[in-house]
Amino acid sequence: MAMYGFAVIPAVDIMKGKCVRLLRGRFDAQTVYEEDPLKAAMRWVEEGAEWLHIVDLDGALEGKPKNLEALIRIRKAVECRVQFGGGIRCFREIETILSVGVDRVVLGTIAVEDFETLSEAVRRWGKRIAVAVDVKGGKVAIRGWAESSSLEPMELLSSLERIGVTTVIYTDVLRDGTMLGPNLEAIKTAACKTSLSIIASGGISKLEHIAELARLYPKVCGCIVGRALYEGKLYYREAVMVAKKAAGSKGGERQCASSA
Repeated sequence: MAMYGFAVIPAVDIMKGKCVRLLRGRFDAQTVYEEDPLKAAMRWVEEGAEWLHIVDLDGALEGKPKNLEALIRIRKAVECRVQFGGGIRCFREIETILSVGVDRVVLGTIAVEDFETLSEAVRRWGKRIAVAVDVKGGKVAIRGWAESSSLEPMELLSSLERIGVTTVIYTDVLRDGTMLGPNLEAIKTAACKTSLSIIASGGISKLEHIAELARLYPKVCGCIVGRALYEGKLYYREAVMVAKKAAGSKGGERQCASSA
């Protein structure tokens, strides 16, 4: 992994050019936190963020990136690493996004609908490809979380592992934006039953949540936090300190071994 220890990653979700957060993946339940997503990105970088998780929500819904201008502005302004996803469905789009300096492209829907393209992308770009495994009601969600597939999470995770994917962003959609806490049991299962590096997302709002996830390091290598940061429920620097303390040495491997 390219991350240094357990990473607390601020989310910058972009819709219609603004920085927003959704509730449980609902596009009709959004809160605007910044009119200019660059301001949001700069805020977290100034707090010390080593990574930003940028999502093109319009792109996820429409199946084609729609906020590349905002991405490029952010990429030019920040020195930290950036991962970007939302509506990316073909090689040309991957190449375009990587060419502007994005460190990692996050693919989602094509992992379900076009596995051959995903496999080739992983073959070409290796660790610069991550996969979003968005889970809703026990099934993998696609197309901006608007639809559910017939795939169960572990079925998809096993397939991703087989083709050489290294990093997965695992999101419990029904917890996303709720601040009710992560689905720790599901995240631990994903981490312990595969060799994948898991970045946890969805519902993280307390230092306790950060610590619980960081104790699974290095199996869980990071977490994405959105609404809790924007609303001051979590303070970024404090979250990073708690994560660093909780991660320890091979804690996740010990936990996985003890639950085997």
